[in-house]
Amino acid sequence: MKKSLLLLVLIGMVCTNPLNAQGGLLKKVAGAMKDELLGTGGNSSSKQEAEPGCACAQPEVVLDMGGKYKLDYRELEITTMDDGSFLAQDTRSGDFYIIKGGVTQGPYKEGDPRIAGYENYGDDSEYMDGLLRRYKGIISKTGDKYTITMGGKTYGPYAGISNFTLTPSRDKFACLILDELIAAEAEGKKMEEAINNAKSDQERMELAMKYSQQMANKMMQDGGPQSTMPKLVTNEPNATVDMYSGDMSNLVGNAKYDEILAFSYEKIQTLQGKTLFSSIPELYGSEKRFINTANTRYAYYNYGTLTFSDNTTLTDCFNPHLQKISGQVYLVYMYYSPKRNALVQCKISW
Repeated sequence: MKKSLLLLVLIGMVCTNPLNAQGGLLKKVAGAMKDELLGTGGNSSSKQEAEPGCACAQPEVVLDMGGKYKLDYRELEITTMDDGSFLAQDTRSGDFYIIKGGVTQGPYKEGDPRIAGYENYGDDSEYMDGLLRRYKGIISKTGDKYTITMGGKTYGPYAGISNFTLTPSRDKFACLILDELIAAEAEGKKMEEAINNAKSDQERMELAMKYSQQMANKMMQDGGPQSTMPKLVTNEPNATVDMYSGDMSNLVGNAKYDEILAFSYEKIQTLQGKTLFSSIPELYGSEKRFINTANTRYAYYNYGTLTFSDNTTLTDCFNPHLQKISGQVYLVYMYYSPKRNALVQCKISW
């Protein structure tokens, strides 16, 4: 009876635990709690939890839980960044820790400017504010316009930015600029207001025809219907990719080391228009996706499982990302090691 109750508690915790999708968002470090709840595990050496399925022979310790911080992995919430750094929050104390390059900094309290940039900015109403916090020094705002600064060059000002992405080295960017779309929406609102204030049906009809003709003329002068679509802006040279051929593409800066790619349901392209892979639905819809340097392998990550193009899998891992060490690119992932009571990481040549 007691164990049945514990099983119900476990199921309830799993079903009510929220998961956020995009890299850089809040994620639970989901270790195996079932052994403790079922009475088959614990902290004693005789009942030590097994290493997860993704464990490697010689992992590197990233955060020692039993060291000076005395943390419980089951009480941690992790916010990951594209460069592999992450923010760990101890939900018991509310303290935050920044882990970057194997070095732990903290504890910090909520609101500390040093943890700014790790926030969840998935809410569209706060998207631009989130970009300003996360990419401070790269994206700035003056009045109601936004400017991008990189490599000594300034891009903008722009009325709106969408799908902003950055390589881990933070020296290449790409985004979609919304100025024409915002201008078209403003013109549409102006037309709607004028029509609503018209004094007769005849006047409303004349105004509708007038504004429609004006918008059609402007659209044709600017190059057709696509002239109002978001425009690609990047500091990568010779960027000629068509973002709107077939399905609209999504810009991704952390899928291939230091190269920004355009993902659509139909294909994966470089910004120069070269197709790397065709029609891999798993890559388009996954939480994270990775292409190796030679463009011969790929991997995708969903809900703690990293799946490779040869159908092999690594389970119970988190924070997969790309790193370059001594000229070699690695696909790095992390997991909790009960044996070491630590968050550790493994590297795969990529």
